[in-house]
Amino acid sequence: MDAEVPAGGAAEPSAGGRSVTVVIPAHNEQERVAATVRAAKGLPGVTEVLVVDDGSRDQTSGRALLAGAKVIRARRNRGKGWAMERGWRSAEGEAILFLDADLEDSAAEAAALIEPVVAGRADLTIATLPRGPNAGGLGLVVGLARLGLARLAGWEAADPLCGQRAVSRRLLEEIGGVEDGFGAEVAMTIDAITRGYRVREVPTKMTHRLTGRSLGDVRHRFRQLVDVAAALVVRWRWHG
Repeated sequence: MDAEVPAGGAAEPSAGGRSVTVVIPAHNEQERVAATVRAAKGLPGVTEVLVVDDGSRDQTSGRALLAGAKVIRARRNRGKGWAMERGWRSAEGEAILFLDADLEDSAAEAAALIEPVVAGRADLTIATLPRGPNAGGLGLVVGLARLGLARLAGWEAADPLCGQRAVSRRLLEEIGGVEDGFGAEVAMTIDAITRGYRVREVPTKMTHRLTGRSLGDVRHRFRQLVDVAAALVVRWRWHG
């Protein structure tokens, strides 16, 4: 059974009346999660920061809690899609901001994602990150995701795999939530566009940890490729 640990006081809702919950999936991010939480707590309209500790073996939960987040702890690693789904289902906000745990201070850039959703000008906003070593991702996976979005949703994406995104609760409810696995973001974007929701990419200066070349990193990239392909196949059958 997963455990939820509350944190103290919440901020006031945004001027537009739509409260924002930040959901941060985290796995073994003890060195970076606290800075990410602190930056997220300072974002406009944020009333709650919720870290979903996806089976970490380090001090991720404790450091997130000390930084002021509510924490949900999974006893074993369940995957990013599961953590995103568990997080938004537990959230109080009318808008959900998903952030990676390793953004640290650059999470403050997410203010640009929140404003269009809270103001009602977009239903889903997705960050684009600076080009260069921090852009991350595997070229094959990014290419596959772009192709799938173009073919299935008619949308040309700059950062198709980006996990930094703000979304209305109504959209998440209509599409049935967040798909399991590493295809979650691509699936969400396709499902939103094909249902007529307004999706925008927003330039930011966010940075995160560069994926390395260790055996673990290679396995991660392979899993990402498989999950993105699976998400696209499912949607190809729906729309075929």
